[in-house]
Amino acid sequence: MTTMAGDAQQRIDAYLAKLRGQLRGFDDAEVRELVDELRSHIADKLALSEPTTGAANVAAVDAALAALGTAEELASQYVTDNLLARAEVSRSPLQILKSLFRWASLSIAGFCVLFGSLIGYLAGIVFLLCALLKPFHPHTAGLWIIPDGAVDVEISLRLGFGSIPAGREVLGWWIVPLGLVAGFGLVMLTSRCALWCARRYRRPSVLPRG
Repeated sequence: MTTMAGDAQQRIDAYLAKLRGQLRGFDDAEVRELVDELRSHIADKLALSEPTTGAANVAAVDAALAALGTAEELASQYVTDNLLARAEVSRSPLQILKSLFRWASLSIAGFCVLFGSLIGYLAGIVFLLCALLKPFHPHTAGLWIIPDGAVDVEISLRLGFGSIPAGREVLGWWIVPLGLVAGFGLVMLTSRCALWCARRYRRPSVLPRG
């Protein structure tokens, strides 16, 4: 069992107290479990660093805490992991985006997944809006081929409330069933891809092992 000087123990207690204050979104039982797990991890690291004396000094404690990162950084990882876990359970696009925004603040990988998910959800919403608004705006909602001057043609998914000059509609009323299928399909596919990326991110434990 590793013994600690008073200063060393105070440093650990201060670190864990700061971590506890940053764990937003966790209930008290979860916070206690995480803090106890982390305290045990620190003790194990100190036992490995001082195998002969069995005594941990301030320098050894500082090294163990530095390996974890700051309390704010570690808490942010825990919060992000918790949000991603909730997103996996709920499968709500809003919950997924909330967790991805948090993940994006921590890493480039999170930012890339967020960017791709926003594009996927936006495309799905556009298809759904075209399908839903077609009965109310039959002359403006749909998929149109719009001539672009000297350029041959430009195919754009146009959703508006004004006239479409020199435009030719491609799908007509087929935009209703096809738009609903494509819209829901894109939203579901985007959610699945985002959750798959989240599972890969969550595969290693947030708590470092050593």
